[in-house]
Amino acid sequence: MARWFPLEPSDASVFDSAAHVFRYRKRFDAPPEVVWASLASDHSLADWGPSVQEVTWSTPRPFGIGTRREVAITLGLARVREEFFRWDEGRGCSFYVYEANAPLFRRFAEDYRISPDGSGTLFEWTVAIEPRRALRLPFRALAPVLKAGFGRMAADGEKYFADR
Repeated sequence: MARWFPLEPSDASVFDSAAHVFRYRKRFDAPPEVVWASLASDHSLADWGPSVQEVTWSTPRPFGIGTRREVAITLGLARVREEFFRWDEGRGCSFYVYEANAPLFRRFAEDYRISPDGSGTLFEWTVAIEPRRALRLPFRALAPVLKAGFGRMAADGEKYFADR
């Protein structure tokens, strides 16, 4: 049985205050309602590419503030449990990680925003990471690698919608 490590709750202020904040903007070749349906689907980001292995929603539909899910990333080795603190149906959502299977983070949150962009969608994604105190220096050194890794997930989404 996996061991879980609690993280501190977060709200929108984490996107301005975290030690590491990564921002991505991608244009997806699909209308906002299609992108939103994908984000809120049973598989969500796991459909976009290999970066996210599995998404399991633990809260029944309809989703909203307080919705929870578990996500497996990096070949299923890393797992996190997330809770949504913002849910703007059709426009975006934000969540924080409340538990992870590795004791790396003090706080971790993500924000997704979608808006019309011609015949497609502008996808704006923000990732906020506050490592545990003992890991601040290693995280500072690894920040470019982490930013590129999350950027890969955004690029996976761009390719997913271009191929549909």
